[in-house]
Amino acid sequence: MLDATPAPLVQVDDLKMHFPIYTGLLRRRTGEVKAVDGVSFAIRTGETLGLVGESGCGKSTVGRAILRLYEPTAGRVVIDGDDVASLGPEALRRKRPTMQMVFQDPQASLNPRMTLAGIIGEPLDEHTRWDRAKKNARIYELMDQVGLNRRFANRYPHEFSGGQRQRIGIARALALNPRFIVCDEPIAALDVSIQAQVVNLLEDLQERLGLTYLFISHDLSMVRHLADRVAVMYLGRIAELSPASELYVRPLHPYAEALLSAVNEPDPEIARNRKRIILKGDVPSPARPPAGCNFCTRCPRVFDRCLVEKPQLAEVMPGRLVACHLYDNKPAAGQTGGAEAPEHRKP
Repeated sequence: MLDATPAPLVQVDDLKMHFPIYTGLLRRRTGEVKAVDGVSFAIRTGETLGLVGESGCGKSTVGRAILRLYEPTAGRVVIDGDDVASLGPEALRRKRPTMQMVFQDPQASLNPRMTLAGIIGEPLDEHTRWDRAKKNARIYELMDQVGLNRRFANRYPHEFSGGQRQRIGIARALALNPRFIVCDEPIAALDVSIQAQVVNLLEDLQERLGLTYLFISHDLSMVRHLADRVAVMYLGRIAELSPASELYVRPLHPYAEALLSAVNEPDPEIARNRKRIILKGDVPSPARPPAGCNFCTRCPRVFDRCLVEKPQLAEVMPGRLVACHLYDNKPAAGQTGGAEAPEHRKP
């Protein structure tokens, strides 16, 4: 019997992005920064996957490596049936219209010497042979979609507010009718009053155009509002991947639990009774990650096995994947019997 479940639009398998470290007068390679160290996930068509974690954990690097803005060190990235990580230059160029990106800083990502019409129309110049009239019609259509007045077409980026600049970036990303968009902290540089407008715009565009998002952010409250599922990253690896509705009610990984305890709770009664988890110590260097679990140096529930063996991301409940030895009682390598997780933490 054939499986009726459709294949995911995006499938990432064991993605690694290591940056070399060169030292000395001869610039010898003496190490590497493991910015992304074996990340795997899938995104279904029309879904929004939130990718969260503290600064420096590798979120933005994942997004750029998926779109081949960085050359991945290892791994597979299948988008709409093609392994993007192995495509040649010409095949990758033909693939670009399918996958686009909205960048974090709307000021730095826009060419200050180009007008709004020039910026939005640049993808059309690169990937189509349309005449000027057809391009202009498409530019005005995109401006209408993101809520920009057509009279602004000949203005330059410095003449717009931060929220308007981000709308320009979104319009540029939509120019070639992509199926998959990486949103790399698209609201981080905006005022709080503007953030909701941009998020509502992204939601509206997704509903009308059938878009699929990887939404990268450190704003856990906004991710809760926007994402269907959430992947929590720590030091280059995914600690937990769960449906948003379940993750925010009961996080399973100790790091996810600590991260979500810092989210502001509007209900004063719930906020009063919630315990804030304060992690001790500093995040290890991605150039020298721990031998065992990446989180073992700060985890309040660490035990012997965590120090020697890296946990693998595995499904511990329906739809919930966790990389933690608390949910796996197999003995560590070289041990006759592994330390068991506390009973109340078993699924």
